[in-house]
Amino acid sequence: ERVIGMAGVLDSARMRTFISQELNVSVENTHAFVLGGHGDTMLPLPRYSTVAGVPITELMEQSTIDSIVKRTAGGGAEIVKLLGTGSAFYAPGSAVVEMVEAILKDKKKILPCAAFLQGEYGIKDLFVGVPVKLGAGGLEQIIEIKLTAAEQEALNRSAEAVRELVRIIKV
Repeated sequence: ERVIGMAGVLDSARMRTFISQELNVSVENTHAFVLGGHGDTMLPLPRYSTVAGVPITELMEQSTIDSIVKRTAGGGAEIVKLLGTGSAFYAPGSAVVEMVEAILKDKKKILPCAAFLQGEYGIKDLFVGVPVKLGAGGLEQIIEIKLTAAEQEALNRSAEAVRELVRIIKV
């Protein structure tokens, strides 16, 4: 409960930004969920993404949603390209602040964070981005949301990509 990754918070924030820009609404009213690893196998979940409680699937054409999903997966590379050198640092810093604040203030906030899975979502012995509850105890609960067969398959692919990276670096 004390080792928690922030990629899901970061990727979800990027998706929220892209949704808000597309609809010309405040990012404060926008919620988005991105699960899995941090990279091109991440799993943005449009059906769990909302603006003022309304699913984005009711507010946008599917082609627009598909474009946002694709842009979210490539968001990190987009930032690096714009910076010219180095890597993104503002968004990761903001993601860490959101997580630390949830823990220090015992907010019981649900965020998509990298958590060590022990069978949840059918994934074992691996850190993968999933919804968790953060509070004074750190990672207090892993929340299993219902995924479609296609979403579960995509999450499994993402987890396998993470597992392969772990194998390569021999952690």
